[in-house]
Amino acid sequence: MLGKDRALELLEQAIRASRAEATEVVIEGEDRQVTRFAGSAIHQNMAETNAKVIVRAVLGKRIGYASTNRLDGTGIRETVDRATRLASLQAEDPQFRSLPGPRPVPEIRTFFPATAGSTPEQRADAVGRVVARLGRHGCQASGALSANVNELAVGNSLGIRLYQPLTSAQLVVVASDGDASGYAEWESRDISGLDVEAVAERAGGKCGASRNPITLEPGDYPVLLEPAAVGDMLQTLAYVGLSATSLQEQRSFLAGKIGQPVASPAVSLWDDGRDEHTLAMPFDYEGVPKEKVVFIEQGVARGVVYDSYTAGKEGRQSTGHALPPPNVWGPYPLNLVLAPGEASLEQMTRATERGILVTTFHYTNVLNPRETSFTGMTRHGTFLVESGRVSRPIRNLRFTDTIVGTLSRVEAVGDRQELASGVLCPALKVSSFSFTS
Repeated sequence: MLGKDRALELLEQAIRASRAEATEVVIEGEDRQVTRFAGSAIHQNMAETNAKVIVRAVLGKRIGYASTNRLDGTGIRETVDRATRLASLQAEDPQFRSLPGPRPVPEIRTFFPATAGSTPEQRADAVGRVVARLGRHGCQASGALSANVNELAVGNSLGIRLYQPLTSAQLVVVASDGDASGYAEWESRDISGLDVEAVAERAGGKCGASRNPITLEPGDYPVLLEPAAVGDMLQTLAYVGLSATSLQEQRSFLAGKIGQPVASPAVSLWDDGRDEHTLAMPFDYEGVPKEKVVFIEQGVARGVVYDSYTAGKEGRQSTGHALPPPNVWGPYPLNLVLAPGEASLEQMTRATERGILVTTFHYTNVLNPRETSFTGMTRHGTFLVESGRVSRPIRNLRFTDTIVGTLSRVEAVGDRQELASGVLCPALKVSSFSFTS
């Protein structure tokens, strides 16, 4: 790690060296470690360390970007000069207003020594426990256990000077035995909260219950979507329609719908980078503090996220959702939260006469962003529900539906949230979901 003092020193050095009218500097550092396993054996232990400096130079309404992983004085100066030269060659962007100025940033704990101190031996021991637990189910173990240390520093010529160290850890387990498989995941900034046996048991239990699947005819069925499937679906929704860019370009499902019902009253969805149950982060890649932004409140459309560029188009303030520069995607919600309900997954299952239980989705793709139509496959545990109980495993099915339509057909929301695909979300019971093959 560079550390706070060194990172802020590099920011100052780059800003002082700039001849541009306005300058922004982003420094990202990463120490990444991952232990991968397949066939119930570790096949790779990888460690990677890197750091880069990204400069945005502004000349009037012309903007240039340059980056480097050279952190010496010469590398910094050359990168700043290159960004300035590139800005001088660009066409003016009449919709650009300004870099953001400093605002108060809340203190959030994002660094945990247990994660930063994770060793290959500790991860190997954890993988060994996963293999042993899955062996009891007669399943092979595949997946990965990672422990990362990141740091982000952001500064600009308008006075922003920010630094944040971050840790993150993730365990993904796939249990397999022939045509049977099961899946479980865990993610947090603090690896000390990882219950290895519990994650492995979930995957192994799914695998054991998935043996000898039957073939079910495609059609519309009630579904129970576990958090991994819900998180995948909501990340897709964020990609196609929860940013100011998609709304301003009239390709968001929210276009013309703000203040109107777009989902079941049981659905409330927001983004909150200050929520430490998510992978919290107090500010974005422009140094703007993250605000809580509500997208859907009890089924009613409320808003989208902004960065400084999209906010400037509307004469408003950024909500703190800028991505790393240069950013062609616009703002993005990185800390999605779906509000919990009052029903357990068991209660939702008992209330289902005939339907399908889905563990997770695979290879999800968008068909029509404005309509939020998407397609993909079920994976790692798909089961038939009959007379209020999980009765038999079924072969994976392809689905084709709309995300907004699915959210509008939500009948019940689970009472327990999990961090899945980066989204803090519960399970959902949906009255109808279209399986096409």
